[in-house]
Amino acid sequence: MEKQLVFPKSIVLLQRIKISNQSIMKMNEKKRVTFIVNPISGTHGKEAILRTVEEKIDRNQYDYTICRTQYAGHAEELALHAAQEETDIVVAIGGDGTINEIGRALIHTETALGIIPCGSGNGLARHLHIPMDTSGALQVINDGHCRQIDYGIIDKHPFFCTCGVGFDAFVSLKFANSGKRGLLTYLENTLHESLTYSPETYEIENASGTKKYKAFLIACANASQYGNNAYIAPQASLSDGMMDITILEPFTVLDVPSLSFQLFHKTIDQNSRIKTMKDKKITIRRQSEGVFHYDGDPVMGGTTLEVEIIPAGLKIVAPEKKLPGPQESSMNILQHFLEFFEGNPLAVSLSERHRQLLKLNQNLLRRLSKRS
Repeated sequence: MEKQLVFPKSIVLLQRIKISNQSIMKMNEKKRVTFIVNPISGTHGKEAILRTVEEKIDRNQYDYTICRTQYAGHAEELALHAAQEETDIVVAIGGDGTINEIGRALIHTETALGIIPCGSGNGLARHLHIPMDTSGALQVINDGHCRQIDYGIIDKHPFFCTCGVGFDAFVSLKFANSGKRGLLTYLENTLHESLTYSPETYEIENASGTKKYKAFLIACANASQYGNNAYIAPQASLSDGMMDITILEPFTVLDVPSLSFQLFHKTIDQNSRIKTMKDKKITIRRQSEGVFHYDGDPVMGGTTLEVEIIPAGLKIVAPEKKLPGPQESSMNILQHFLEFFEGNPLAVSLSERHRQLLKLNQNLLRRLSKRS
C-alpha cells in the first residue's frame, strides 16, 4: 500500500507565510525604468527635460537610469539590452525616429515603451494623446497605464506611425539632408518640392486583386497622423489589426486650400482626390527603385515593397483615456501653422507671423498657378 506524505500543520503554515511574504516583496519592489535620450533629435534642448525627469519621477514607484545615445543605432542597442534585463519601461526622449529605433527593440517583449515627445512632428505621441510638455508626459509614465498596440513592417523595416512612398517620402529625404530641424524647415521643403514633383504610377496588390493608381503619394498608416496634427488617415486605429491606406491622386492648384484644410481637420478622407482602403497586408509596385519612408525616416528601396500590420506587438505606456485639452477651432491652415512657428512668442507679434504666413501662401499659389 502506497504511503501518503502528511506534513505537520506548522510546516504548511510556514510555507504559506513564505509565499505570502514573497508576494508582498514583489508588490513592494520598485519598477525599473530606463530613459533613453537622443541629444540632437528635434528642436528642444534636452537638459531641461532631464531636470524635469529628476524632479518629477515617482521615486516611490520607480528606480530609473538615464542613457544618452552616442551614435546612430545606439538607442536600439540600449533598448534591447534593457529588455533583456527585463526592465519594466524604456522611455524614448526624442522624436519619431528615436521612438522607432527604441520601439523596434521592444516589440514582442514584456518591456513597455514610454514617450516624452520632443521631436519635430511627434505623430505617435499625439495619436496616443500623450501631452507635448515634459511634465504632462512624465505624469503618464508615473500613472503607468500600459496597453498593447499594433505595429507595421515595410520592406523589413518596422514602423509604428506611418510609412509610404511618393511625395512624403521624397520630402522626408530632403528634410533629413537639410541640416536643420523643425516644422518651418519641413514646410519650406514641402512648398519648394511640391512645385516640381511629378506623380508616379503604382500598383497595389491585396487579397482581392491588383489595381493601378497614378498617385502623388501612398501612405500606409498604423496611427492617424504624420505629426503636428496633420491627419493623413483620420480613421486609423492602433489596435484594430489593420492599416489605413491613403492614396492622394494628382491634383490642381484649386485643390490645395481644401486639401490643406482637411489634412489638419481630420477630414482629408472626404476629399475627392483621396482614395482609401483598409487591409492587413499589401504589396506596392512601382516602375523604378526609389525612396520610401517609415516613421519619417527615408531609405532607398526596390520596385516591390511589402507592407503589413502585426497585431498587438508592442506594449506601450499611454493615458488610460484622452486627457482634457483645448478645443480645436475651425481655423484655416495658416492659423494652424502659427502654433508651430519657432521663435520667442513675445518677440514676434501674432499679426507679424500671420502676415509672414499669408505672404508665403500667396507666393506658393502664384507659383503653382504659373506651373499649371
